[in-house]
Amino acid sequence: MPALGSKALPLLALMLLILVNGDVAAHQDEDQERQTCQNTFFSSLVQLIPCRPAVAPFSPYHPSEACCSAVKGLGQPCLCVVVNGPPISGVDRNMAVLLPQKCTTNFEPCTSGRK
Repeated sequence: MPALGSKALPLLALMLLILVNGDVAAHQDEDQERQTCQNTFFSSLVQLIPCRPAVAPFSPYHPSEACCSAVKGLGQPCLCVVVNGPPISGVDRNMAVLLPQKCTTNFEPCTSGRK
């Protein structure tokens, strides 16, 4: 009988490992879906109109309350869509990337989809 128990233990451990890995993968998929932007590039850009003075090239202006409210309302995924999207005339991307920091949000930095 002890021989059977010693063979069953590694099999049980393997099954447990598979179940745990499957559960972790399912939660990662849910987190990724939650972190996607539901807006188009254009509608996200329109929401950030109050930020235009703060992201103009060489702008000395800090983001206004209206801008920070727009950034927070838009959310990190949609902000990243705008930051990583096509070039926008009159917008300094480096300044746009700093909006969450300047508006004291706790957004993760945008990962660049651009090369």
